[in-house]
Amino acid sequence: MTSTGRFTLPSEESFAEKTKELAELWGADAIRNSDGTHLDEAVLALGKKIYNAYFPTRAHNEWITLHMDETPQVYLLTDRILAESDTVDIPLMESFFAEQLKPNRDADPHKYWEVVDRTTGEVVDSANWTLDADEDTVHVSGVAAWHEYTVSFLAYIIWDPVEMYNHLTNDWGDKEHEIPFDIYHPATRKFVFDTFEQWLKDSPQTDVVRFTTFFYQFTLLFDEKRREKVVDWFGCACTVSPRALDDFEAKYGYRLRPEDFVDGGAYNSAWRVPRKAQRDWIDFLSGFVRENVKQLADMSHAAGKEAMMFLGDQWIGTEPYKDGFDELGLDAVVGSIGDGTTTRMIADIPGVKYTEGRFLPYFFPDTFYEGNDPSIEGLDNWRKARRAILRSPISRMGYGGYLSLAAKFPKFVDTVTHIANEFRDIHDRTGGVAAEGELNVAILNSWGKMRSWMAFTVAHALPNKQTYSYYGILESLSGMRVNVRFISFDDVLAHGIDSDIDVIINGGPVDTAFTGGDVWTNPKLVETVRAWVRGGGAFVGVGEPSSAPRFQTGRFFQLADVIGVDEERYQTLSVDKYFPPVVPDHFITADVPVDPAAREAWEQAGYRIPLSGCGGGQSIKPLGGIDFGEPVLNTYPVNENVTLLRADGGQVQLATNDYGKGRGVYISGLPYSAANARLLERVLFYASHNEDKYAAWSSSNPECEVAHFPEQGLYCVINNTDQPQKTTVTLADGTTEDFDLPDSGIAWREA
Repeated sequence: MTSTGRFTLPSEESFAEKTKELAELWGADAIRNSDGTHLDEAVLALGKKIYNAYFPTRAHNEWITLHMDETPQVYLLTDRILAESDTVDIPLMESFFAEQLKPNRDADPHKYWEVVDRTTGEVVDSANWTLDADEDTVHVSGVAAWHEYTVSFLAYIIWDPVEMYNHLTNDWGDKEHEIPFDIYHPATRKFVFDTFEQWLKDSPQTDVVRFTTFFYQFTLLFDEKRREKVVDWFGCACTVSPRALDDFEAKYGYRLRPEDFVDGGAYNSAWRVPRKAQRDWIDFLSGFVRENVKQLADMSHAAGKEAMMFLGDQWIGTEPYKDGFDELGLDAVVGSIGDGTTTRMIADIPGVKYTEGRFLPYFFPDTFYEGNDPSIEGLDNWRKARRAILRSPISRMGYGGYLSLAAKFPKFVDTVTHIANEFRDIHDRTGGVAAEGELNVAILNSWGKMRSWMAFTVAHALPNKQTYSYYGILESLSGMRVNVRFISFDDVLAHGIDSDIDVIINGGPVDTAFTGGDVWTNPKLVETVRAWVRGGGAFVGVGEPSSAPRFQTGRFFQLADVIGVDEERYQTLSVDKYFPPVVPDHFITADVPVDPAAREAWEQAGYRIPLSGCGGGQSIKPLGGIDFGEPVLNTYPVNENVTLLRADGGQVQLATNDYGKGRGVYISGLPYSAANARLLERVLFYASHNEDKYAAWSSSNPECEVAHFPEQGLYCVINNTDQPQKTTVTLADGTTEDFDLPDSGIAWREA
């Protein structure tokens, strides 16, 4: 039987009857329009709560075409051009999409641009170069032959990146390109607020203004072949203007360089260890953005409407986890649900009345085409989100795209009916509270709370080849029976480590924001963490944790003594490293399946063969059973008291180390899987000396998880796969109960 509520349905023109039918079938209590669509009067008359997408800085070409110097701007970095004489010509737009980007020739290039000798890093004197505006080429003289040169130049963004993406994805043909505009300019800012004030008067049937989003797009740049060139969902590159740069200088007392934005071609990726200029720009930008967001929210409320922010598109500068977000007056945040991590990114946002998740797939033709089964993706998305929702509930759900496409797929329609009913049932049973967490786990990195659930990814819910081994940490934690927080190195240096934290996790590759880079050369940080672990804390390092970019103090991992593992950086190859025997049976690996033949060979070898220097190497068959992702080469135990749990291929993948009253654990990488989530869960309980708490509310099958709601006297068991599963659940009193769960199933019991 279909329940109702907590569901937002997308609709479009000339689709009123089917909208009514699906609204009843899916229990929708709200209806929204999607990008490029409007709601018919017949849909507005259905008596549902009406969300209306509002784009503050696009969809008004009649204004911006008269003020093309007030579009958003971005610093772009040209290709590196090799000088073969004492002159070099550098084309500006050779690798950029001319329909999206146009060089800013209005502001003085010699004031706002830079030519850089990339071989030396030196800035070329502006007297030595000229701009040929007709050819969009910079001519540079007096250069050094065989050096590479670039230009960092300001460019106008002349096609809204999200509308452009939708245009290209949905093949909108000759539909007019929507031009974005930048409210940093007073005339455009006045236009934006005047237009919104009129829109509020003209939209009496709108209950919720769904801001999609506000003012500044995340970094999304395309190349000359219409392919994505730079994608950074956290990027602030598309936020500059000469006026803002001048105001920043007046406020902060120093001038930002173009290099502070192009960053040698990294464009200030969230993986980069943040620098002062980058942090100051974020503060400057967010102050401006938030001031104007609050004004939009206040105007919405004065008109009797709710203000909802979409966590996507032009979200840059809002910073929902930065202090003060709760002062903006927003009623809700809605965001795209890609997996458990993105679910938590939305659900954990403080300072709003409710949160809403937009589930996948989008109702777009790239998924809804003849011969495809969108219900497969729909259920996969739901299973990923559900385990996180049990730990931190979102209040509402919905979908995006074009309803007319989804309606053509009856199996998908039935799947959504099931998902919507189950979502509401979870809320009804739990009262919208989170399941109990048994440990407090802190992720330690450069960004801390401001990037909660935002680590290890470049695009929304899309890690890449080099990052999936770390993104799995967050995805595992998103549905785990622990409480998660994010802390920064600055927090630890200023305030120490909170007394209620059970485990700290630091992970990622060397010289990134997630491991910390040079921060580990600060003795106070090392002292603080060592003392905390020594006194009974738990430190888990993944990949290259606590690594300093340069070999110093005889260590690469500055907390090698804590985790018991270091990495050979080709500085101590003449010093032999000896491995203790690998321990076959341990609390951490109790659920890991092991190949019997590999185990026998492993035990016979004893893993006492030297791994470097005069001792040579070893070639024992890997024990297997765990996917450690991208390998971290040349890791080794710092002494023979370290407990090795996996050491295949000549390096350490998994080890634990007693450190005073506390423990350290090393893991080389952790892509997400049910088995790896189980492994990490056991690591956390073991490292924190909480093995005795592990059994209660545990599942014997890693593919199934248990969520306990003590206030409600309930617990549930979920099957996170598309196949039937059996599991045995251990209760708090030590008794057990067996479950047979259908594919994607959930079972509730009284506790």
